[in-house]
Amino acid sequence: MSRKVTITKRWLVNSLGVVILVLFLVVLAVSVFINTYYTSGARQYITNKMNTITGILQQYYTDSPVTFASEIHSMIENWSDRDKMELMAINSEGEIEITSSGFNISSDIIADDYYDAVENGSSGYFLGKADSGERIIAVTVMTPDKTGKYSAIRLVSSFENVHKTVRGYIIALGAVYVAIIALMFFSGMYFVNSIVRPVQQISQTAKRYAHGDFSVRILKKNNNDELGELCDIINHMADELAMSEKMKNDFMSSVSHELRTPLTAIKGWAETISAMPEDKEAIVKGMKVINTEAERLSQMVEELLDFSRIQNGKFTLNKATMDILAELGDAVLIYTEKAKRENIEIVYDEPDMLPFIYGDKNRMRQVFINIIDNAIKYSDKGGMVTIQAVQSDQGHIEIAVSDTGCGISPQDLPKIKTKFYKANHTRRGSGIGLAVADEIVTMHGGTLEIFSEEGKGTTVIITLPIQKQKQNKQGESI
Repeated sequence: MSRKVTITKRWLVNSLGVVILVLFLVVLAVSVFINTYYTSGARQYITNKMNTITGILQQYYTDSPVTFASEIHSMIENWSDRDKMELMAINSEGEIEITSSGFNISSDIIADDYYDAVENGSSGYFLGKADSGERIIAVTVMTPDKTGKYSAIRLVSSFENVHKTVRGYIIALGAVYVAIIALMFFSGMYFVNSIVRPVQQISQTAKRYAHGDFSVRILKKNNNDELGELCDIINHMADELAMSEKMKNDFMSSVSHELRTPLTAIKGWAETISAMPEDKEAIVKGMKVINTEAERLSQMVEELLDFSRIQNGKFTLNKATMDILAELGDAVLIYTEKAKRENIEIVYDEPDMLPFIYGDKNRMRQVFINIIDNAIKYSDKGGMVTIQAVQSDQGHIEIAVSDTGCGISPQDLPKIKTKFYKANHTRRGSGIGLAVADEIVTMHGGTLEIFSEEGKGTTVIITLPIQKQKQNKQGESI
């Protein structure tokens, strides 16, 4: 099993690590530049001074080689920059003969600059620590008098101030570097935690959803960004899942009840008939009840099978040119007697003719039966169910089924076509018939719309497209 890589670790390695490396390289480059800049400046300064001295000595030697040594001695004694740097004369043995400070200096202070000058016969340069531990910069130039008393002139200056300046800048850069990294670390950790904590909460909540616990919700802490939107979406998903779970449980309870009722009736009348085989009146009445309840069971089973086919994508239609009025009339006829028994009036305003449609007549009859059955089911005694079928101006057939029943609340109306959903649990039904009817109408290219007002009734409008007429070669409709 691979090790878990957290967002925090990934950010530390991939983002902050890269920034630390880049900033370190920048600080290193700037430090090198500052050191080079100040070192080059100091070297250029002392080199310019030495060039001036060399020019003067060359002039002395050209004018009077005999007095050249005394001129060097005089120059060193009268050196005007003795407070900044020290000028020395070195003999042919490599020993310091005279200095601008007037102090006797050990020959041990001679460094690589003198030996480099002797080796290449011109000049040498040195930057480092003297025996005393002081940082110095020195330049040695060979004199024109190769055989005279003074073979070389050396100019030495302290490098401590320059070194302190460079070190101060580098320390300041280091402090800025550390401050930037610290600021990025704490601000980055705050930002990462602002993402990680909600994600962890979302992960823990999702695990509970996976185990069927839809009671918990993600607490949104004033996040109006994408995370806040994600929390809202997940909470909404939980609401929908909880509602779906409730509807499924209600559906199971409702189906169990709906199946139990006719089975109880069938079983009861079967036992009654068996106990009274000579009572013809009881047998006729019992067989009628058994037949009615068996038909009811068959209808419920068909609805469940249709719903299963819809869910599996195996629901198909056997379409052909059909007379929609014939199927609607059969559905009305089926429920006319039932409506009378329940003291509900059916008013069917049947038109003389309507255009044909292209569809599955059995499925369309199933839709009409379901809608009319619902209208009667949710109407009280003395109510009225009105059925109309017309051709609209838009070239569609509209079938409206209205009742004067209990109606549907505004909260339930948007969900009424949802699978398993029952707005009124006091009336019989599985809660999937309307979902199946809506799917059938949709597969016919039509729409099923429901308009309702609580306490006043409901109207279902089915809109279906008219079959387009074919034309012969002469352009006549056939």
